[in-house]
Amino acid sequence: MACCGTGCCGAKDNGNLDLAKQPLSAEEESGSPNSGLDSKVLEDDNGGVDDPSNANATSYFDRELAELKRIKTAGGVTNMKAHTFKTGAVYKGQWQDNERHGYGTQTWSDGSTFCGQWKQNVATGIGRFTHSDGDLYIGQWQKNMAGGHGVYHHKGGTTYEGEWALDLQSGVGVETWTEGAKYTGTFKGGQKEGAGVYHWMDGSEYHGQWVDNVISGPGSYLASDGRTFKGQWRESLIHGLGRYTWPGGRDYSGAYLADQKSGFGVFQWPDGRKYEGFWVLGKQCGQGRYTTKDGVVKTARWEDGHRVKDAE
Repeated sequence: MACCGTGCCGAKDNGNLDLAKQPLSAEEESGSPNSGLDSKVLEDDNGGVDDPSNANATSYFDRELAELKRIKTAGGVTNMKAHTFKTGAVYKGQWQDNERHGYGTQTWSDGSTFCGQWKQNVATGIGRFTHSDGDLYIGQWQKNMAGGHGVYHHKGGTTYEGEWALDLQSGVGVETWTEGAKYTGTFKGGQKEGAGVYHWMDGSEYHGQWVDNVISGPGSYLASDGRTFKGQWRESLIHGLGRYTWPGGRDYSGAYLADQKSGFGVFQWPDGRKYEGFWVLGKQCGQGRYTTKDGVVKTARWEDGHRVKDAE
């Protein structure tokens, strides 16, 4: 589009950063995963009779609740002797008062394993959970959920290290991808939220605010070729007021709407030329004032990026 005429991200240089040309990874777009253990412990009201639904519970730790309650009353377990639950899960470790307590390892029928500290049947403290698909979480646990500091390794190569709460990334953390991308910043409920820095594998960077896992709010983008934008964003698009600069000296300051110059803005060239006026869909449109490289100032009307009538 309009003003500048040189290439930008494989398209005309219209002053748009076009983040779609440098997309976030599939894992990043879909949000940050939890540790896979995201159901809190359920109350068991069945009087000690096994509840078939427990065996298919979302959380691995919920699957043996009925049997654990019965063991608490009836006993029959021994320290460091493997105990096989009716679900097929096997626990080997320490017991206290007929509850898993201390250090132990539990392996479920699909091969998933938790190895770490227990307190009164609940994973609490330091532990490692290995998923059947190879994903791995190592860190702190609270009430059968990742809570505190921990590291999650995805088999596909993504790694998150940082703070967790209720089995989700919450607080400050670092997420990295094998291809070289990296995010450092804050999370809330498993999503990027608040201040953060994202590095693309080509060296481009974004520093600023995130909302619901996407770039939104004030922020700065520095492309690997030297182009920059500082201003407002909405859902990973330039939206609001900001300033866009090019390495050769061109500069635009003004309003954007959904990644297009829209509203009032000023565009300047390094040879002294300048346009001050209104824009629609990235092109000059409406009343505007332009300055030639010789310093002559004229007022004119523009349509679709072209000057159509000078003021009399």
